[in-house]
Amino acid sequence: MSKPFTEIDYAHIDAFADHPFTGNQAAVMPLDSWLPDEILQAIGEENNFSETAFILADESGQADYQLRWFTPAVEIALCGHATLAASHYLMEDNPALGSVSFRTRKAGILEVHRDGSLGKNGYRLALPAYTPQPAERAEWTDLLGAEPVERQFHPGRYNILRFETAADVLALRPDLKALCAVGDDQFICTAPGTGHSSGADVISRVFVPGGGVDEDSVTGSAHAVLTPYWAGQLGRESFSAYQASPRGGHVHCKLDGDRAILGGQCITVVKGKFRIPG
Repeated sequence: MSKPFTEIDYAHIDAFADHPFTGNQAAVMPLDSWLPDEILQAIGEENNFSETAFILADESGQADYQLRWFTPAVEIALCGHATLAASHYLMEDNPALGSVSFRTRKAGILEVHRDGSLGKNGYRLALPAYTPQPAERAEWTDLLGAEPVERQFHPGRYNILRFETAADVLALRPDLKALCAVGDDQFICTAPGTGHSSGADVISRVFVPGGGVDEDSVTGSAHAVLTPYWAGQLGRESFSAYQASPRGGHVHCKLDGDRAILGGQCITVVKGKFRIPG
């Protein structure tokens, strides 16, 4: 006799994307109550996206929803693209809803506002701005297979490696196995976008093999670090960014006090039911 299943609503959303099959994929799943952590992690592994976002109505009065994110390997402290995707899930079919807030476990309260100037499904996400500091870590050269012109670090395990040109970033072939052994650090490789076909002010590639994601498609949390860094380098609060992964995605970045405001669009690709035993 087959075991009964519980069905959970499920959406596959491309975030920081203006058309399908670009940007970063996220699964969004609304819950009535928290499932055991081992089940949430198993779902994250089954989905096999860089993140699965779980949302639950927040009864504390601090925000509209609670929000947690799981990679295929671990629960993480902050994820930008899956937060944008969760907001799109809630707002796409509710045009009267102009904003949504989330209470997270390690990143505080996050807010997303609808922004039609970015496109039909455009949103602006406010993340904590994580300002990195200079760091001397010569071993990064061996792990990345190239010498950055500058190294910076933020204690949230964000490593910025600045290269001279966009071509240098595109040519990187890092030792993913060695990077994985470091832990779930983000290795954010970036350069001015001069001459790149995207037309962006800044480009990047992001590697997180220790977190179960060899090369991420478009990383919101990385831009929470890139925003204060490049705002200082460029001498202005706003700039355009492009993450040059195989899928690729555009991010509008603005430094607003202690917040990094990230703008982008979302596309819903799949809606359905996820079945778990019980």
